[in-house]
Amino acid sequence: MWFSLPGCNFSWQAGGKDHILSHRVHLTVLPSLPCYTIDMEPSKTLKLTFAGGTGSVTGANFLLQGEGKSFLIDCGLAQGSKLAEESNWKPFVYDPSTIDALFITHAHIDHIGRIPKLVHDGFKGVIYSTIPTKDITELMLEDTANILTHSDREGNEMVKEIYTKPILDKIFQSWQVIDYHQDLTIGPFIFRYRDAGHVLGSGMLEVMYNNKKLIFTGDLGNSPSPLLRDTEAIKNVDYLIMESVYGDRNHTARNERRIRLEQTIEDNYKNKGTLVIPTFSLERAQELLFEIDQLVEHDRIPEMPIFFDSPLAIKLTKVYSKYTRYFNDFARKQIGDGDDIFNFPGLKFTLLTEESKEIVHEHNPKIVIAGSGMSNGGRILHHEANYLPIANNTLLLTGYQAEGTLGRMIEDGAKQIRISGHEIAVRSHVVFIDGYSGHKDSDHLVQFVEQTADSLKKVFVVMGEPKSSLFLTQRLRDYLGVEAFAPQENDVVELDCQ
Repeated sequence: MWFSLPGCNFSWQAGGKDHILSHRVHLTVLPSLPCYTIDMEPSKTLKLTFAGGTGSVTGANFLLQGEGKSFLIDCGLAQGSKLAEESNWKPFVYDPSTIDALFITHAHIDHIGRIPKLVHDGFKGVIYSTIPTKDITELMLEDTANILTHSDREGNEMVKEIYTKPILDKIFQSWQVIDYHQDLTIGPFIFRYRDAGHVLGSGMLEVMYNNKKLIFTGDLGNSPSPLLRDTEAIKNVDYLIMESVYGDRNHTARNERRIRLEQTIEDNYKNKGTLVIPTFSLERAQELLFEIDQLVEHDRIPEMPIFFDSPLAIKLTKVYSKYTRYFNDFARKQIGDGDDIFNFPGLKFTLLTEESKEIVHEHNPKIVIAGSGMSNGGRILHHEANYLPIANNTLLLTGYQAEGTLGRMIEDGAKQIRISGHEIAVRSHVVFIDGYSGHKDSDHLVQFVEQTADSLKKVFVVMGEPKSSLFLTQRLRDYLGVEAFAPQENDVVELDCQ
C-alpha cells in the first residue's frame, strides 16, 4: 500500500504482508516533485485560569500561562464572617512549584493573605510589586499571621505550620520592587504597573505579549481620593480583567460625604455620646484621619478626644508618611505648608491593649476609630460590645460590608448581634456613608472601561458578589457593546494573541 503526502517529494511504502511484523518502512524519493518546508509556528495563545476572586469580593488569584511560563496575579485570602475561610487551606488548583513569578496588585489581605501557603506548598519564584506595596505587605502579613496563629479554632495546626516566621522571611527574600511605568521583561512578556489609585502603592498590572495588551486591574480607586492620585486612564487594551465590588450601585458624592461626616460628628457631640467608626487599617483609616484633620484645622467640629485605636493602622500610617511622594498634589501641598496631616489636637494613638481598654472610662463626647472595617475581628468588637447598647451613641459605617460579616448584619438592620459569645443589643444610631469606599462605583467602572472600549476583545468581570458582577457585565454589554463575562471559580479561558 502507498501513502503520499500532497505537496512533498516523498512517499511511504509499507512492507507487504510478509514484513508487517518487522515494521519495515521504505522511503522512495520522487525527484519530479518540488520539496516544501512546513514551518510550524508556536501558537500565540495564552491560558487564563480564575483560581480565585470569582463569585466573591475576596480571594483574588489568577493564573496566566503561555510560552512555557506561568504567572500568578495576586494570592489573597477568601474572607467572609471570618478573617480567613476554611477554603483557604485547601490545595491550590495548580502546582505552586511551577509558577515563575507572582505579581501583587496591592497589599489588602484578600490579595496577599495566601502567599504564605503558596510558599509553604512549594512556590520558589520571584514576587513583584510596587515599592510601597512591599513595605505594607510586611505589616499586613505579620498582623494576619499573629491573628490566625493565636486563634483557638479547631484545625489550627495547619495554619500554624503555614504562617511562621521562617516562611514570612522567605517571602521577602524573593521579593523585588518595580515602580510605576517601569518595564520588566520575562521572556516574550513585558510587565508594568499603572497607578490604580486604590491604596498606597496599588497598581493595575499591564501585560504585553505579541503586541497584545492585558490589564489586571486589582482594585480600582474611588477617584478623586483625599490622598492619592487618580486612577490612570487606559488605552488600546485587548483583554481586561476587572473588579466589580460596586458594580451594581453608586456612591454618595464626595462633597456630600464630607458634609455627612461633619454632621455625624456634630450630632454625636450634641448627644454627648461615643461615635464608633469601624475602619480598614489600610487607606480608609488614613483618609479619615486626613479628613478629620481638615475639619479640626478649619474649626468645623468641636474639639473632643479622638482615639485612633488600631496598632496596625498606626504602623501603616507611618508607612504613608514615608511615601508622601505618591500622594496627590493637594495632599502634598498641605504637607508642604506645614500641616501634619495625620495628627491634630485631640487625637490620641492607643497602641497598647491597656490603653485601648481605658477608652471606655474617658468622658463623652468622644470618637473611637478602630479596626476591622467589617467588624469581623480586631479591637472594634470590644468597642461595639460596649457602645452599641446605648441609645445616644453612634456607629458610623464607612465602607463595604461583605456578606456574612457582623458589619453587614448591622448595616442590614439587625437589632441583636453576637460578639464573643454574648448577645449584644443594637440601640445606638447607625449611620452609613458609602462615599468613603475605596472602590469605583458602577458608573465610574463603566467610564473606566469606556476609555478603551474600541480595542477590547473581551472583559472578564471578577472580584464582586454575583449580583454586582452580573449587573456590571450586562451594563458593559448594553452601554458599550463589549464582550463581557462573569467567570466562575476555576474557569479556564484561552486568549487569542495572534
